Amino acid sequence: MKMSTSTGFQLGSYGYSKIKRSITKEDKHLLSVVFHEADDRNKGFLTREDVKVAIAELFGYKPSKYEVDQIMNNYGTRFNSVIGLSLENYMIIMSDKLVAADEDENTRHTFMVFDTNCRGFLSVKDLQRAFSQVAPHIPNHTVQTCFRELDRDGDGRISYKDFDFMMKYDTKSHI
Repeated sequence: MKMSTSTGFQLGSYGYSKIKRSITKEDKHLLSVVFHEADDRNKGFLTREDVKVAIAELFGYKPSKYEVDQIMNNYGTRFNSVIGLSLENYMIIMSDKLVAADEDENTRHTFMVFDTNCRGFLSVKDLQRAFSQVAPHIPNHTVQTCFRELDRDGDGRISYKDFDFMMKYDTKSHI
């Protein structure tokens, strides 16, 4: 079966199928660190509130009551009088969530934060506004230079395609 190296898709006879990413040693370490940070009072398990904190730290969103209920009902264990999530079950659940996470979701979310007018592109004013809020010490001429570099087709707009390219650009291979 042929595979596209640029998209990460397998080109099967029935259409495209996304290649499932696997959990790395670094991912496992991250999951473990987050578990221990979220484990309030070092109980050795996560309560409902601890699970919410862990998910927010790992994935950047507050999980719904339904999502936490599903996790606790399906994977929770009784620790004395409290239902909690053991490290072992946490690793199983969060590994699956991490593998299923859309790698481009963060880029799309960041682009939408910059694109406050929902136009589908960024103007130099959008970039200046974002920099003034996040890094006000950066001079305006530097922001304009950055904009010109990102606007690869020179149309005065940074398209999502241009933005995505910038977010995925690997400077290590060019230094």
